[in-house]
Amino acid sequence: MDPAAFLADLEAKPAALLALLDDLPKWPRLGAGPIVLTGMGSSWFAADIAARRLRRHGIAAIAELASVEATFPPSPDLTMIAITASGRSVETVGLMETHEGVSRTIALTNDSAATLPTNDVVLMGAGTETGGVACRTYIHTLVALLALESQLAAADLRLGERVRRSAAAIAYLLDRRDGWLPPVIEAIEGTEGLWLLAPAERLGSALQGALMVREGPRRAADGCETGDWNHVDVYLTKTLDYRALLFSGSRFDGDALQWMTDRGNHAVTVGGEPDGADASVRYPGDGDPIVALLTEVIVAELVAAHWWQR
Repeated sequence: MDPAAFLADLEAKPAALLALLDDLPKWPRLGAGPIVLTGMGSSWFAADIAARRLRRHGIAAIAELASVEATFPPSPDLTMIAITASGRSVETVGLMETHEGVSRTIALTNDSAATLPTNDVVLMGAGTETGGVACRTYIHTLVALLALESQLAAADLRLGERVRRSAAAIAYLLDRRDGWLPPVIEAIEGTEGLWLLAPAERLGSALQGALMVREGPRRAADGCETGDWNHVDVYLTKTLDYRALLFSGSRFDGDALQWMTDRGNHAVTVGGEPDGADASVRYPGDGDPIVALLTEVIVAELVAAHWWQR
């Protein structure tokens, strides 16, 4: 992995998203049975978001870590969507093999040459990430899964428009990083780690952002759902040098920030300006949940790139 190449991969995000508009991922027709989305790491983060969105349309869908011992038993009515950017994730390929020849299996991958135990292959089109970190891959996975949602739910998500707006928002943040990044770094530069919060519908932003901080600069970081934070992470604000990056949009944002403020902690908000934050990062379209989903993690990624290069 290489920090300079990682930054270059981030800077290529807007162009890669716009290029994806020329050939949005195309899904085969699925049956009416349950759907299992599976993968590891950022693939599972995206799967979790997609499954939750599909359930809101009344579609039976769950996300499983591919390392589970077992999930739904193989069945002709079941569709398994296995996400592996490289096409070589041992856990994901292994789970697919347990359903081979019985369930309908679809692989979502970035490698057109991958040999997988699957009925169909859908390409995410993220290209080669020379930094060795799956940053564009995560966003392209989300776009592919939003295209699946649009197909299955017969819902007009205005996906092309929102991908275009997200590319513009990422470019906006990249172009203006010299202005917003220094105060963000100042607020979250702690001695014990970084905690990231996001609403359930965009939990992957917190999990992926934390992964970028761990994978690149190798700093302690963890992600949490904002509402659940009040039950599982709030305790740390009393004893640690607690620094938080909060992706706005949960109705529980104010509760979390109140705890942090009362205990002298430091927090930065992304996409909103709730009371109690040391700094906030705004960008065009940050009130649109799909634009936010595809855009906001660039803030955590640029923090990770800054720390990694330093």
